[in-house]
Formats: sequence, structure tokens, C-alpha cells
Amino acid sequence: MTDLPLRLGLTMWSHNQWQQSFYGSGTKPAERLEKYASVFHTVEGNTTFYATPNLITVRNWYAASHDNFRFTFKLPKAITHQQMLKGCQAQLKEFMHVMAPLHERIGQWTIQLPAAFTPADLPTLQKFCALFPPNFPLGIEVRHLGYFAKNEDEKRFNHWLIEAGIDRIIMDSRPVFAAEPNNEVIIDAQQKKPRVPVHAISTANHPMIRFIGHPELDANLSFFKPWLTKLPEWINQGKQPYLMIHTPDNALAPELALQLYKALADKVALSPLALFPAIDGQSQISMF
Repeated sequence: MTDLPLRLGLTMWSHNQWQQSFYGSGTKPAERLEKYASVFHTVEGNTTFYATPNLITVRNWYAASHDNFRFTFKLPKAITHQQMLKGCQAQLKEFMHVMAPLHERIGQWTIQLPAAFTPADLPTLQKFCALFPPNFPLGIEVRHLGYFAKNEDEKRFNHWLIEAGIDRIIMDSRPVFAAEPNNEVIIDAQQKKPRVPVHAISTANHPMIRFIGHPELDANLSFFKPWLTKLPEWINQGKQPYLMIHTPDNALAPELALQLYKALADKVALSPLALFPAIDGQSQISMF
């Protein structure tokens, strides 16, 4: 797993509805991360967006993962959303100190910015990113439409990311917004997920795609088709993309991830996935 051409992951590692289909019925909640990391290569660390864990929890995450696994933790919303990256150096230092046991297993620290963070705030972002050591693995997700306008503001933003070696996180929410809003799960997802244009640009070596899937698994293949060209292109350039798969309630996210990974494996050489632990417990048998 050391030289993975692409890292596949989900938005979480613990989901009650995965008990029978993914973990296996006898798996305890504390064992879920280890089971998850036996199949997937990375995970979105949404938990840190809402609250900073304690040091014991962080050490437990380290013990449950392995050296070739990568977390992509989000910075706390207190820093990114409430303080809008201003006057938060002490908070950032405290957060990074707590997360220190996992630093070597971080694929990317995600700076997810609210829609209120406009292109006029770019100097604030640049000043904030200067707080990190050089070559620190950062990814930035913007949601203000000014960053997608294909004008001087977006060019300025992209050029700075390239110069700084920072990845621009790409949100592809087309599938979920194509779904009929005919149940609470889809309505909730469409209310919460950003609807922004898909700009398939790689500004550093680990472009991240956040693919927000359609609830009908087969309906996702047509939306994923452009990525069957773009992702192999980046891989052939020597980049290592991160592909993060969501579904409206994430109940079928493991199955969708497997389906899309198989489709991609027909286009470019990928490392085989292990079986889901629930399937006979044979975690080393190839999924394809």
C-alpha cells in the first residue's frame, strides 16, 4: 500500500448502518476504525470540525490505524467559520498539539471555508497558511461563488495555491442535487451540501475530490464518467489523488466507493481493495 496511485476514502469510519454490510456483526464500535483502515486508504476527519478530541482519543486513533493509512482532518470550525481565520493562532497551536500523535499519518489538513469567506479575504487566508511550516500538507475548500467565476479573483487564488503547493479541494455535488427531493434524507443533504461548480484543477500533488453521490448507486456512474479521464491523467502525471465518497446519509457509501473504484480500475492500474471485513472476515482477498 506504500505506493498507492490513488487514496480512496469515505467521510467517516463509524456508521451504525455498516454493522452487517461492512464491519461484521460482532464488531464493537471501538474496533470500527481498525476494520475501516483494513480496506480504505484514507478518511475525512469531520469529527475535528465540530470538536477537538482529547489526547487519549487521538492516541487510540493512532493505535487503530497503520503507517500507510492517512487521515484528512478538518480544522475546527471555531477557527475557520467563527473566527474566519483571524486571531486564532493560539487555538491553532493548541489543536495541533493535541493532534501531534497523528501528524505522521496526516494526508492533508483541510481548511474548509464558509460561503461568507470571499475572494477579498484571500490575504487573510494567505497570512493564516503562513503559520504552518513549509511543505505542510494543506488542502483548501472554498464555497463562495467568487472563487469559481473564472476571472482574475479565481486566477489569483489558483496561482497562489500552485506557488504555495496547497491542494484545492474539489466538491462534486452534482449527483446529490440531481436526485428527486422525495424524502427527508435527500432534502436534508440538498439543504446542507454546497452547490458549487466543479472545477477539475490540480494545484498541488494530492488533488482531493469530494464526490457527493446520488442515492441510487447506479445513477452515479454517468456523473463519475469525467473523473474516469481526469483521475488517470493526474495519476500519470505522478500525482496521488484522494477520492472521498459520500452518499446522502452515507449508509451505502462503502458500496458506492467500491463501485466507482472498480470503474476507475478499468482505466488505470490501481491497488486491489481488500474485502469488506463482514465478508467471511477474509480481509486480504482481492475485491477485483
